[in-house]
Amino acid sequence: MFKGLGQLGDMAKMMKAAKEMQERMLTLQEELGRMIVIGEAGGGLVKARVTAKGELTGLDIDPTILVASEKEVVEDLIVAAVKDAQARAQDKAGEEQRKLMTELGLPADMGLPG
Repeated sequence: MFKGLGQLGDMAKMMKAAKEMQERMLTLQEELGRMIVIGEAGGGLVKARVTAKGELTGLDIDPTILVASEKEVVEDLIVAAVKDAQARAQDKAGEEQRKLMTELGLPADMGLPG
């Protein structure tokens, strides 16, 4: 008559595990917002700082390249540095998510909502 109660216990475990995973994912998202990644272009003449979530937080431009005749080159270097930083941020976020999945005992390559 009470044969199905074992399955309810399993369901409770699954719900608890899902809640823990959700809480850990929220914590990870907050941490990614605080992690800073730096991208570079022009051999370090332009550096872009972004969070591991990809939000641009700052630029560092070597003043020696700030001449009017090099405006287009500087603009290209800025874009390249930002793209480099965003790619590094995406790699960092993926790395942190894979670590979390492993800690939770799940396959590291299992996709998580972002």
